[in-house]
Amino acid sequence: MSRKNLLSLLHSEGKQDQLPAAPPPPIRPLMDASKSKPMAAVSKSLGDLNDRSRRANEIERKLAEGQAVIELDTASIEPSFVQDRMEGDIDGLLASIREQGQQVPILVRPHPEQPGQYQVAFGHRRLRAITELGRQVKAIVRDLTDEQLVIAQGQENNEREDLSFIEKARFAARLKERFSRDVITAAMSVDKSDLTRMFNIVDALPVELIDAIGPAPGVGRRSWIELVELLEKAPAPQEATQFALGLRALASQDRFKEVVTHLKPRRIVARGVPDVLAAPDGARLAQVKQSKAKVEIMIDRKATPDFAAFVLEHVPALYAEYRAKHQQKKEA
Repeated sequence: MSRKNLLSLLHSEGKQDQLPAAPPPPIRPLMDASKSKPMAAVSKSLGDLNDRSRRANEIERKLAEGQAVIELDTASIEPSFVQDRMEGDIDGLLASIREQGQQVPILVRPHPEQPGQYQVAFGHRRLRAITELGRQVKAIVRDLTDEQLVIAQGQENNEREDLSFIEKARFAARLKERFSRDVITAAMSVDKSDLTRMFNIVDALPVELIDAIGPAPGVGRRSWIELVELLEKAPAPQEATQFALGLRALASQDRFKEVVTHLKPRRIVARGVPDVLAAPDGARLAQVKQSKAKVEIMIDRKATPDFAAFVLEHVPALYAEYRAKHQQKKEA
């Protein structure tokens, strides 16, 4: 489904698509723009934008034109019934909204089962940030079916392109539980072969392993396929999850790389080539580089600062213990 079709979807029904008759307090209308913006103008303005994030913002602003933007209590809003994101950092968004306010409204629908409540179609990160700031959220309320909601949610995410591959794949897999492939391909803007690959990857990987790795921004489909293949050949595939859990200090994409490296068959390390010193549970401790003249142990002080300090503190005692044992052998 194209961006123009997304706009058509959410603008359809005209006057029949009104706000709910009696939305719960606190709701205060903020604006009610003209209802006669031609779709051609929307398409042209979108075509003039190069940056994908700006284009997504523009879509949402155009959706706001002709619609009442209201303020809602964040406690009256719950996320979409289909999760698309893993937990991530929103510090930048928090700072922006704190300084400049909420520039773009979120899109919600009346909750289908709980009167007076709402569900988010898109704007989850903004809702999370505004909730943390203790403010009311600016929102457009539209009557959307389940299919319309997930298509709007998926299309907006595609425009922003800030969901990682594995987040998109899991989103598609969750949609599969209740929607047809036609709805999913429309929401994801992918063809059926790509959709099948997404399903296969998610089905092949333990949920716990994906959660332990995280969203892994920048890691694409081919890398995830490589992980699937390595896991299938691993003698103890369940151990990969424990290994990943021991990498919490690393960024998500670095956790992915370490898990892949860990699963690759170990090779004999030539002198001068770094090797990894790992704990029994698989957690990375240090990098070891050996040569004919010396052995270097390199600890990532950023990842494990306490461990680095601990090692430095105990080196003299370890050396003293070594000398004592060496002396005992000489006297024996």
